[in-house]
Amino acid sequence: MRQEMGLEILLSNLVNRIRAHRPAVLELGDNKQAAVALMLRHSPENIEVLVIERARHDNDPWSGQMALPGGRVETFDADARSAAERESLEEVGVDLSKAEYLGRLDDQQGRHRGHPGGIVVTGCVYIVDSATEPRPNYEVRDIVWVSLHRFLDAGNYTQVDHPVYPGEMFPGIRISDKNHQVVWGLTRRFMASFFSTIHVPFEG
Repeated sequence: MRQEMGLEILLSNLVNRIRAHRPAVLELGDNKQAAVALMLRHSPENIEVLVIERARHDNDPWSGQMALPGGRVETFDADARSAAERESLEEVGVDLSKAEYLGRLDDQQGRHRGHPGGIVVTGCVYIVDSATEPRPNYEVRDIVWVSLHRFLDAGNYTQVDHPVYPGEMFPGIRISDKNHQVVWGLTRRFMASFFSTIHVPFEG
């Protein structure tokens, strides 16, 4: 009972702080725009976030990486939030129009060397039903519900050798022992932004 009360307090604080947050919005300029969805669910023992492993494609610079569901903002999307919801429905079969939308995190600047220009990525936060069962499409190799505690456990912190530029190391977080799944790069930065927004110390 005491642990459950603690989770309820954490969830309440999380909701209030994200709703009150005034996100840093980056100017697009010559950048393209993308959006991702940070989906949370309340499990019996913790609060979890949905992370996907992208399918491997030769033409995808982020092929095989752990990521939040999302993608490019298209001309037919009303805004970044609409793009995050459309992409989430396409990639993992989760209809976020039925979820509780909390708000936006600070925009992140994305860039992949070897590809011209940059990309501004917007992160939208949702609470989904605890019984939500994602249905991945061909773009997604695997789906992992990750406890927030796992992101905060220093025992899971590691270094990632850049897959394109060997020898260049980046901080990462092991989210699963399955297939050596590690969050790093842009997704790690969004998680850092998330924890900063809810006033939880994060060292990963």
